[in-house]
Amino acid sequence: MALPWQAEQAPDPRLLVLNEPLAARLGLDPASLRSSEGLLLLTGNLVPPGATPVAQAYAGHQFGWYAPRLGDGRALLLGEIADVDGRLLDVHLKGSGRTPFARNGDGRAVIGPMLREYIVSEAMHALGIPTTRSLAVVATGRSVHRETLQPGAVLSRVAGSHLRVGSFQYARATGNQDLLRRLADHAITRHYASAAEAEHPYLALFQAVIAAQASLVAEWMCVGFVHGVMNTDNMTISGETIDYGPCAFMEAFDPAAVYSSIDEGGRYAYGNQPVVAEWNLTRLAEALLPLFHDDEEQGVALAVESLGAFRRQYSAAWSAGMAAKLGLPDGRDDEETSALVDELLALLRQGQVDYTSFFRSLGTAARGQAEAARGMFVDLAGFDAWALRWRALGPDADAMDRVNPVYIPRNHLVEEALAFATGGDLDPLKRLLDAVTFPFDERPGLERYAAPAPASFGAYRTFCGT
Repeated sequence: MALPWQAEQAPDPRLLVLNEPLAARLGLDPASLRSSEGLLLLTGNLVPPGATPVAQAYAGHQFGWYAPRLGDGRALLLGEIADVDGRLLDVHLKGSGRTPFARNGDGRAVIGPMLREYIVSEAMHALGIPTTRSLAVVATGRSVHRETLQPGAVLSRVAGSHLRVGSFQYARATGNQDLLRRLADHAITRHYASAAEAEHPYLALFQAVIAAQASLVAEWMCVGFVHGVMNTDNMTISGETIDYGPCAFMEAFDPAAVYSSIDEGGRYAYGNQPVVAEWNLTRLAEALLPLFHDDEEQGVALAVESLGAFRRQYSAAWSAGMAAKLGLPDGRDDEETSALVDELLALLRQGQVDYTSFFRSLGTAARGQAEAARGMFVDLAGFDAWALRWRALGPDADAMDRVNPVYIPRNHLVEEALAFATGGDLDPLKRLLDAVTFPFDERPGLERYAAPAPASFGAYRTFCGT
């Protein structure tokens, strides 16, 4: 399921950004990574002794359509490394050149999309949401043709693994049940060791992935994150967010929010994400089916029973997350909390209220100063009635400030940082990273990083960067 391969040569590598705290966790010396040899390592042009970079094969449903052979068309898995806690992690490159899976692509990447992944993945990590992380972005010194010529770059990505739903789809499609079993055994060893002790280890693996994805998508929903391209090859077995292409954070609350330029039908809209996750997990069940039971009918029954847990687990995680955002303690009346949340979301939608700003200002409202939150609404009477019931429950303002961020990667600020960085000015990128990697700490001088986009920014569309 992988082919040994080498990165293409980067003619003039230049470091754009290095994640020094992550490097330290990996036991890597930041000064060494900044050296000429370090840049060769970060572009795949210098391979450590004993390492064999590979391009991985996988399949996937892309916007609902099955593609039997996708794979790392512009990426390489350099190898594995243990962090300071002994956890085994993948080090992976994006934009390192054509591979046998590249199809008609050039295998390269440009500065903007690689820096977008760096910004958003590190923001997600700072928000406490499971995610792949970015170690570095290195400009290659080569121009890449997209609609225009743009400067090329390589991203170094770190992940618990790069096992995807699409990995299992590919193994199943080969008809080689031994390969499928070995892949499942590897996933258990890597991510869910306790499943090995279960009566039905492969069913236990599937159930663990369901739980991880239910929790992950609920966390996306609670912060207003829209992944944008939830294909089955972009859903990890580990439960980490992966592949930050046409992603964005929602500003005005809208369940139909779509930012991807290629998602014309809204398949991956904000409000559809839980449904799509369940659909993807059903595809995983189909791939794993021969391992659930020798009798297909009984295997299907076990898969259906396991899938039934997704909605319950997602609903529980979403409800707990929203209760925390409202500052309400665990163990409250779930029906009362659910009614409060539903009514609030209707008010937010009606008033096109900025999702992140509102929840942060609600902490101030919990301290008795509701003017900022109230002023965001058109229906003042509706908000007042809602707030009266909410305040009567005694919300914990300090707890709210620990889960409701001040700073997210605002779309207009991301675009600003990427445009300047592409032109050679990295200062806006550094300032944005400073804000979003400490998202809960309100600091003077960063007011523009907490504000919604100006009206002149217009409707936002993102692109996958390939």
